[in-house]
Amino acid sequence: MSSEKIIRLIPQTTALPKRIERLNDLAYNIWWSWHPEAVSLFSKIDPVLWNVELHDPVAFLQNVSRANLNQVANDKQYLAIYDRVVEDFDQYMLSEGTWYQTHYPDMDPKKSIAYLSFEFGLHESIPAYAGGLGILAGDHLKEASDMGLPLAAIGFIYNQGYFVQKITEDGWQETSNFYLDFSKLPMIPLLDENGKNITVSVPLPGRNIVARVWEIQVGRIPLYLLDTNVEDNSSFDQQLTAKLYTSDLKTRITQEILLGIGGVHVMRRLGYNPVVWHMNEGHSAFLAIERCRELVVEGKTFEEAVEIVKKGNVFTTHTPVPAGNDKFPVWLVEKYFSQIWPELGLTRDQFIDLAKEASPYGDQFTMPILALRLSERSNGVSELHGMVSRKMWQFLWPEKHVDEVPIKHITNGVHTFSWISRRMAILFDQYLGREWRENPDDPGIWERVKAIPDEEIWAVKRHQKRKLLRFINDKAREQWSEGTVHPIQVLAGGVLLDSDALTIGFARRFPTYKRGYLLFHDYERLMSILNNVNQPVQVLFSGKAHPADEPGKMIIQKIYRAIKDHRSGGRLVFIEDYNMEIARHLVQGVDVWLNTPRRPNEASGTSGMKAALNGGLNFSILDGWWHEGYNGKNGWAIGDGKEYESNEKQDEMDALSLYEILEEQILPLYYSGRTISGIPTGWMTRVKDAIRTLAPQFSTRRMVSDYVHEMYVPAMKESQQ
Repeated sequence: MSSEKIIRLIPQTTALPKRIERLNDLAYNIWWSWHPEAVSLFSKIDPVLWNVELHDPVAFLQNVSRANLNQVANDKQYLAIYDRVVEDFDQYMLSEGTWYQTHYPDMDPKKSIAYLSFEFGLHESIPAYAGGLGILAGDHLKEASDMGLPLAAIGFIYNQGYFVQKITEDGWQETSNFYLDFSKLPMIPLLDENGKNITVSVPLPGRNIVARVWEIQVGRIPLYLLDTNVEDNSSFDQQLTAKLYTSDLKTRITQEILLGIGGVHVMRRLGYNPVVWHMNEGHSAFLAIERCRELVVEGKTFEEAVEIVKKGNVFTTHTPVPAGNDKFPVWLVEKYFSQIWPELGLTRDQFIDLAKEASPYGDQFTMPILALRLSERSNGVSELHGMVSRKMWQFLWPEKHVDEVPIKHITNGVHTFSWISRRMAILFDQYLGREWRENPDDPGIWERVKAIPDEEIWAVKRHQKRKLLRFINDKAREQWSEGTVHPIQVLAGGVLLDSDALTIGFARRFPTYKRGYLLFHDYERLMSILNNVNQPVQVLFSGKAHPADEPGKMIIQKIYRAIKDHRSGGRLVFIEDYNMEIARHLVQGVDVWLNTPRRPNEASGTSGMKAALNGGLNFSILDGWWHEGYNGKNGWAIGDGKEYESNEKQDEMDALSLYEILEEQILPLYYSGRTISGIPTGWMTRVKDAIRTLAPQFSTRRMVSDYVHEMYVPAMKESQQ
């Protein structure tokens, strides 16, 4: 353990009145983001500025007027909320009776967990994430905090984030960069006792990469973020942490060396000695090499080091297709690791064999293979994905039957309190009791959903939909006010939406396998469905294609051109620049969540879980999580789970199923059989079944507890042997 003194100074954003000075502490802990009363402490001071600053409390406090602060500091109602929130925050941070302490009272608290990920999606005000992998990682940290796990996380802070998406009049995705101002984010630089930035250095051929370390506090969990934009680096290396998911292989391998090897250095520098090292995807797999090197330097053989390192390594794969995994040409690995394999006591061939995979283009060094070979415990992220992964990687264990391949599954979940609407949570408090907050994965508690009157859930759903449509309308008005767009782009933004129409949401990344085009397979039939005056349908799209994914961008363009077709009547909408705020409004407000991946290419998916938590019904291919979640009564399945001889045939059969179920089941259930007060009783029965069955099963409480029981604690116990 390091004895170095680490200084963590929370900046004073502004001269706050003494009565409300703890707002600054709240601003620098992401805890506020999943506690609505904490959010209200900022938004109530100046609602307009809160939106202007994109719900970033640090930037908000830097710019809010003193007059507004003085006003709330003398408002008894505001101060009552403030005192309650601060007390809750302090109790949370200092609590001794956490889930982890209760379930594992004899576990040594010094046995900690390191969690490494290429991206973390914590909140829209920190736009350093691309999609599902990052959102999942962010939810994992929030739940680890709620449960009191001894976990610390490592990633990057990208000063240009992912990218800003703009859709042209013709529907083409254009991208632009933006630059994060770190001084306006809820993170602090770590300093040594001389007030200098804490840095780590990673040696590469001919140079060292230096990265300074920032910290974001996620409840009880510290997240350490590496930043190479420092003077000690070359101009090239300063850009290593500029953007997320570059296509340049030289940059990518350097990033992954920095995350894996640099991540180990960060843990050592900050005084951690993790027993468990959790790799969220293969991007950080080089950490296993560094951990082996440490042990070899201490006198172990490489074989002995591998056996020790494997016991503590946990690897989660999220990718169900070989092409989606990171792999590097052997010559590139040779360039960056020629100085490493002698330190390990290995030859060049022995080192390359750790992750070698043959391909038509020559041997590749595949990161998931490295992670699998150097991890005792590995998992996919749904039951079906576990099966796909065992089949995909069976060649690494040729002596084993596919069912015996040591890759299990832990199905993803969502952090309940980050995604549930405030109104729905209040309703659950009333009918489920406060226990659902303490045990969000307890199916018995969720059985009480049956007792909630239909009219009360319907009222919440109506409110959430109106809130969604108002949000979309405001974004369209803002776009029009800028004076730089064509009127058709404003129309496409959603100005003609109807709060009484069945509303379907489709929002995610746009790679081809997610088939964002499937709804348009029979274009004329779709137009007929949209414009049925007795049963109108509106569909809201949002999402990004990777800047290098031309087919994905063409799918967006195809959707956008349909939106421009006057026959759609303004019932098709595309909300540009998808982020967590848009996602939150969509999953809370839509009636139906649509997902159309080509089976079995969806590893898990989590957006549908968020919709179900908020009373939305899933309408999805039986892939990923929905393969486990669907019970025949809590949503609808597109297709029958078969895989066809060609993509064209699968598209045809799935599209036919989609149209038939929409026309013959979903629309009649939503619009018919209503009470005199307009409540669709059959629909509400299905909504309650969805909430009751899906909310506990697909919560991160269940997910993280699975990791603890099946991965973390067994690794900790093995380390004692």
